[in-house]
Amino acid sequence: AAAEQEQEEEEEQEMRRRCQRFMAPPVSGPRELWRRRRDMRGRMELLIMETQAEVCRALAALDGGAAFTVNTWERKEGGGGISCVLQDGQVFEKAGVNVSVVFGQLSAEAVQQMKSRKTLKDKDGKVPFCAMGVSSVIHPKNPHVPTVHFNYRYFEIEEADGTKQWWFGGGTDLTPTYLNKEDAVHFHKTLKEACDKHDPKLYPKYKKWCDDYFYIKHRGERRGIGGIFFDDVDSPSKEEVFQFVQSCAKAIVPCYVPIVKKHRHDPFTPEEKLWQQLRRGRYVEFNLVYDRGTKFGLATPGSRIESILMSLPLTARWEYMHTPPENSREAEILEVLRNPKDWVH
Repeated sequence: AAAEQEQEEEEEQEMRRRCQRFMAPPVSGPRELWRRRRDMRGRMELLIMETQAEVCRALAALDGGAAFTVNTWERKEGGGGISCVLQDGQVFEKAGVNVSVVFGQLSAEAVQQMKSRKTLKDKDGKVPFCAMGVSSVIHPKNPHVPTVHFNYRYFEIEEADGTKQWWFGGGTDLTPTYLNKEDAVHFHKTLKEACDKHDPKLYPKYKKWCDDYFYIKHRGERRGIGGIFFDDVDSPSKEEVFQFVQSCAKAIVPCYVPIVKKHRHDPFTPEEKLWQQLRRGRYVEFNLVYDRGTKFGLATPGSRIESILMSLPLTARWEYMHTPPENSREAEILEVLRNPKDWVH
C-alpha cells in the first residue's frame, strides 16, 4: 500500500511537471487532470494543452520577433479556455492557437444544430454536454508562405436516460496564396503517414471530406488545397479514435513548419501581396458563411467571441469583379481550388 501511494504521488508530481510546460495552467487544474488521467476527458485535455504549447513554441521560434499574448478566460456556464495570439510579428501577421474546455447545458438551438447529424434524447430541450478542443489559424505576412488551419476536438453528451454519446472531430488544411507543388506534396504526405499508422483507408476518405467541407459554394471553389477533415467519429472504439487524433495532432508541426522555413524570406511584389489579400477575403467568406465551428461557437451561450473570430486575418480585401489574367500564377491556384488534386500518388 505504501509503495502504491508513493507511485501515486510520483504520478501526480509528473502531472504537475507536464502542466508547467503548458502556455497557461490547464482549465481543469493539474489536480483534477491527475484525477481524470484515465478518463477520456482528462486525456484529451492533456493532449490539446500539449498541442497548443508545442505549436506556439515552434511558431514563436520561427517568427523571432513577436511573442504570444496568452489570455485565460472563464465561462460562467462552466469551463473556460486559453487563447494564445501572436500578432504583427516578423513572419506571422496573426497566429492564434486556442484551447477551450467547456461544459454545462446545451441550448435548444445548439441541440437542434446537432440533431441534424445525431439523434439525441433531450430533457426539456436541455442536454448536459462537455466539449473541448484545440484550434488554430496561422496567417503569415509573406504571400509565399501558406495559411494553415487545424482543429482537434472531443464532444460528450449525456442523454435524458443517462447514456453517454461521444465523438471526435478535427482536421488540418493548407491555404496557399500561390501554388507550390512540392509544398502541397509534403503537407499531404505528412498527414497521410499519420493516418496510415491507423488505417490506410482513412487518408483518402478524410481528404475527400476536407475538399467537400471547405467549399465556398457561392464561388465554386475550395478554401485551400485541403488536407484532412472528419467529424462525428465514434468508431471503431474510443481508444482507437483517440490514438488516431493524437497522431494527427503530432503531425501539425512537421507538416507545416518546414514550409514556413523554406519561404519566410522569399521576396515578393506588391501585386503578390494584393493577391494574398484577395484570397484572405475568400477565407473570411468561408469562415463566416459556412464554417460549422464558427456557427456553433456563436450559438453557444457564454462563448468567447474574440476566440471564435480569432481565425479571421488581420487584413483582407474585397475588390469588385477581380479576375486574374489567363495562364498567370494566380489563375493556376484558382484552377486547383476549383478542381482538387491528388497530391500523394
